[in-house]
Amino acid sequence: MKLHFLTLLTAVLILTAGCQSKSQPNTDNADLKDTLIQTTAAVAEAAKVDVSKIKVADASTILARKQVPILCYHQVRNWKPTDGKVGKDYIVEVQNFKDQMKMLADSGYHTILPDQLYAYLNTGAALPSKPIMLTFDDTDMDQFTIANPTLKKYGYKAVYFIMTVSIGRKGKFVDYMTKEQIKQLSDEGNVIGSHTYDHKNFKKYQGKDWEEQLDKPTKKLEEITGKKITEFAYPFGLWNAEGIPELKKRGFRMAFSLAEKRDQNDPLFTIRRIIASGYWSPKTLSNSIKRSF
Repeated sequence: MKLHFLTLLTAVLILTAGCQSKSQPNTDNADLKDTLIQTTAAVAEAAKVDVSKIKVADASTILARKQVPILCYHQVRNWKPTDGKVGKDYIVEVQNFKDQMKMLADSGYHTILPDQLYAYLNTGAALPSKPIMLTFDDTDMDQFTIANPTLKKYGYKAVYFIMTVSIGRKGKFVDYMTKEQIKQLSDEGNVIGSHTYDHKNFKKYQGKDWEEQLDKPTKKLEEITGKKITEFAYPFGLWNAEGIPELKKRGFRMAFSLAEKRDQNDPLFTIRRIIASGYWSPKTLSNSIKRSF
C-alpha cells in the first residue's frame, strides 16, 4: 500500500506539471508540486520505521523532546442556525478547513503518523521539517467525504479515532462513517485509533467498562482494518493515572488527551493535542500552533 501511495503521488506530480498553463506561470501548482515531493519523501521515511524494535525511553527523556504540534478536529461542515456557540467551536466550516490545510502546506508543514512520533519520542529519530499530526475524533462522515479528499490534495495523512457505537449510523444532525469507509482510510495509509465504544468518560471506568469501552471496540476495529490498534484518544480529552495501566495491559502504545499538561510518569499516554476551533481563521490556527507547542 505504501508503494501504491508513492506511485499515485508520482502520477499526481506528472499531471500537475503537464496541466500547468504554458502562457502563465502557476505558483500554486509549483508550490503544491514541491509539497507533494517532500511529502512523498516523508512517507517513504515513515515506511522504514520498525517500532517493534524500539525500547520505551524513560519519562524524563520523552518530556525533554520538543513537542510535535497535534491538531484535533471533529466535524467539518458549514454551520447551521441550530448550532450553538459552544458547538461551533467543534465544527470547522468547509472552506475554512480547506484554507487551513492550504496554510499548513504553504507554511511547509509535513504530516506524520504515530509510528514516526513513537520513534521520535523514544529514540530521537529524525522527523520531516515542520512535522505536524492531524487527528479526527468521533467517526463523523464528513471526515471521509470532505476532510480526506482535502488532505489527499497535499499528500497529507491523518489519524482517525473511531467511536464504534456510531459506525454506519445516520443521525438526526450528523451521519457517521461505514465500516467500508474506515477500511478505505486505513488502506490509503491513514491510521485508525480507538475512541471507545460510546464516548464514556475514561475517568469513570470500572468493572465491565474496560471490556465494553476498550476490548470490544479494539477487536472490532482490528477486524475492520486487519491491523493492530495501538493508539487511543480519551473522550473529552479526560484521563486519570489509575487507568493508564489498563491501556498498557491491552497493548496500546500511546494515548492522546487535549491541551492540559502531560503526566510526568507516563508522557506517552498523555500526549497533548489542541482542538482546531471552528472560530479560528488559518492565521489564528497558525499562531495557536506556534504558541501551544
